[in-house]
Amino acid sequence: MSLLATIAVAAEEGHHVVNELPFPAPLFGVITFVAFTALAIVTFSFRDVSNRHAAKAEAYAREHGADARH
Repeated sequence: MSLLATIAVAAEEGHHVVNELPFPAPLFGVITFVAFTALAIVTFSFRDVSNRHAAKAEAYAREHGADARH
């Protein structure tokens, strides 16, 4: 049976396939918002990691000749 014939038969019968959502539609948006907010908080928590041990990094650079030009 061709695609057009299948569509025509389905249109004539008038049956609708309804797949119920597991919860109301606006709740999908709320879940997405909460997930992105949680990811933003995790990302924000790493904002100053590079400067946390600045003195230690400078001491390491001095000992290992990071200031020397190659």
